[in-house]
Amino acid sequence: MASHQALLIIDYTNDFIADKGALTCGEAGQAIDKNIAKLADNMRKDGDWVWFPTDVHRPFDHYHPETKLFPAHNVRDTWGRDLYGETGQWYKDNVGKDTVKLFDKTRYSAFAGTDLDLRLREREVDTLHLVGVCTDICVLHTAVDAYDLGYKIVIHKSCVASFNQAGHEWALDHFENVLGAKVVK
Repeated sequence: MASHQALLIIDYTNDFIADKGALTCGEAGQAIDKNIAKLADNMRKDGDWVWFPTDVHRPFDHYHPETKLFPAHNVRDTWGRDLYGETGQWYKDNVGKDTVKLFDKTRYSAFAGTDLDLRLREREVDTLHLVGVCTDICVLHTAVDAYDLGYKIVIHKSCVASFNQAGHEWALDHFENVLGAKVVK
C-alpha cells in the first residue's frame, strides 16, 4: 500500500486570528500565517493533500456544548468564519484543485462527526501534519483522535498557536511525549 501525507490547517479563521475576532489568538495566531501558507504551498506542490477542517456554528445555538464555554464564533456565512490572511488567500488561489478542500466540523476534533477518517483512508494517507489553532484545543483533540486511529502525526511548532500560552506549551509537550508525534520547527 502506498503511503501519503495530508496537511490539516485547523480553524484558521478571522474569529480565531484577527484582532477583532470573537475568540482570537491575536498576535500569536497572526505570527504563524506566513508559515502556514508556505507549508501549504510546499505540501501541495509535493502532491500532498491540504485540507481545512473549519469550525462552524449556527447563530443562537444554545444546545452546542461550546456555548457554555466561549462566545459565539465561526457562525456560518459571517466574516468571522472566513479564512484569515495569507493562508486565506492561499486557499482562494488553490480551491478547486484536487488536493485542496475546506470542510465543516462542529466539534474540537476534525474527526468528530465528520467523514475525515474515511476520506484519508481512501487516499491511503498515513501521516497527518497538523497546524492551526488552538494548539491546546482543536489541534490537540484532532491529534488525540488521529493517534487513536493509528495515524503518524507531525506538529509544526511554527504553525500552531493559542490564546493560552501555558496550554500551548503543555500541548506541544503532550503531542511529543504522550502521542508520539514528531514536533518540528
